Amino acid sequence: MEMVIDFPGGARVDAHFGAFTVKTDQPPQGGGSDSAPTPFATFLASIGTCAGIYVLGFCRQRNIPTDGVRLIQNLEVDRATGLVTKVLLDIQLPPDFPDKYKDAVIRAAEQCKVKKHFERPPRFEISTKIAA
Repeated sequence: MEMVIDFPGGARVDAHFGAFTVKTDQPPQGGGSDSAPTPFATFLASIGTCAGIYVLGFCRQRNIPTDGVRLIQNLEVDRATGLVTKVLLDIQLPPDFPDKYKDAVIRAAEQCKVKKHFERPPRFEISTKIAA
């Protein structure tokens, strides 16, 4: 999938792919206007939303209502490097969620493709090219 990344002004950096645009910005202390999440916040949101789509699919396949189902994501960060050392995902379930599916819904969330990329990160190759 090709994405085109451009710079629409200020500290904004947007990604365009297919019919979609993902907008990012920086907070004022980073030179932005805080008009959109930072690229890193967008990256972090992709973890929880990816796990969430698997939880949603699990519930839909079993006709389990998703009212009251939500994921809470927290992070542990290395203070020295600022890098995330652990991602904590808590799947909150309503009281009437079937007990027999509680472990299975965790296994569904673990299928998240973003999580799998953390486990087997891709290599990066960065180059420059003079545009025509």
